[in-house]
Amino acid sequence: MVSRVQRGPIADWFWTIDRWLLAAFIVLMGIGFMLSFAASPAVAERLGYDSFHFVTRHAIFLIPSLAVMISLSFCSPRMIRRLAVIILVGSLLMMVAALFVGTSNNGSRRWIVLAGFSVQPSEFLKPAFAVVCAWLFAEHQRYPEIPGNLFAGMLFIVSAVLLIAQPDFGQTVLLGIVWGGIFFMAGMSWIWIAGLGGAGVGGILAAYAWLPHVTSRIDRFLTGEGDNLQVELAAKAIQQGGLFGLGPGEGIVKRRLPDSHTDFVFSVAAEEFGILFCLFIVGIFAFIVLRGLSHAYRERDDFARFAVAGLVLQFGMQSVINIGVALQLMPAKGMTLPLISAGGSSMIATCIGAGFVLALTRHRPEKRARQDHFFEPGRPRGVPAE
Repeated sequence: MVSRVQRGPIADWFWTIDRWLLAAFIVLMGIGFMLSFAASPAVAERLGYDSFHFVTRHAIFLIPSLAVMISLSFCSPRMIRRLAVIILVGSLLMMVAALFVGTSNNGSRRWIVLAGFSVQPSEFLKPAFAVVCAWLFAEHQRYPEIPGNLFAGMLFIVSAVLLIAQPDFGQTVLLGIVWGGIFFMAGMSWIWIAGLGGAGVGGILAAYAWLPHVTSRIDRFLTGEGDNLQVELAAKAIQQGGLFGLGPGEGIVKRRLPDSHTDFVFSVAAEEFGILFCLFIVGIFAFIVLRGLSHAYRERDDFARFAVAGLVLQFGMQSVINIGVALQLMPAKGMTLPLISAGGSSMIATCIGAGFVLALTRHRPEKRARQDHFFEPGRPRGVPAE
């Protein structure tokens, strides 16, 4: 145990970090590792690997992911901004490279091989995008002459174009929700809300009309016809589990699910451990989102407020999409369940976002003392005293 009397980076970190948020992230990672034993052996055997191939791989990525999250939680807000810019630029460049030299899977070019590892740059784009957009919106709030809103809009357009080119329409929608959420917090007018809402609906209709894979998935969702094997098996696994599940290792439907260890790990959890366990998982996700938004509401610095809200919104919406697909509430979309699904890029990128959240929500008395000095009671947040 670290004493409050001690002084040093570790002691300061321990007493200023949100330990409840940290514990929630670690619990999700532990649940993900446990579920890898239940979900991945059947997939590994079907692909000709050793039964615990994906379990071992999950463990290999789990350790550096946890190290990344803890390391980033030591950073100051300024360091977070700088790291986010570096990650953003690197991700965009790798996404461009992936279109030309990346590996293809199911008609999509989303991966690029680096040092023998397959990396999905768009996963690393997401946390960096939220932080950089938050910074741009905050700078416009602080200095209206800086076109931060314009730059944030241009960043979203560039990111969306690269994602659609892969193609990855689901990630595009997720980034759009995060961008719109931060813009709304930054004081978006109702005219902008109506305009962007119309543009979003128009974008979905255009994607349905012009992107064959989007058309196919929406049609299969609405009509129930076509290749819906995975979605149907996922729903059946959830039904089989009931309230308490069939027991660890006793799942049957999971053995036929091609992506049981990634996109449909929630269904495996339901089949073997039951709906009550799944509600526990959903509760942890909800706790992280609500606690993050609570921090954002109390935060007086615009950048920290926008960034934390954007990051937990992204975290929450990705989990909603993954679970919604498993429950047949949304069209099929290859999106992982944060910190639980197998996947190296997804795990490390999500931990980068978690580290950003932990760093920006740390209790910094000296920062609040300066804010209380420079901000007058009743003055809008982000507007310094005269």
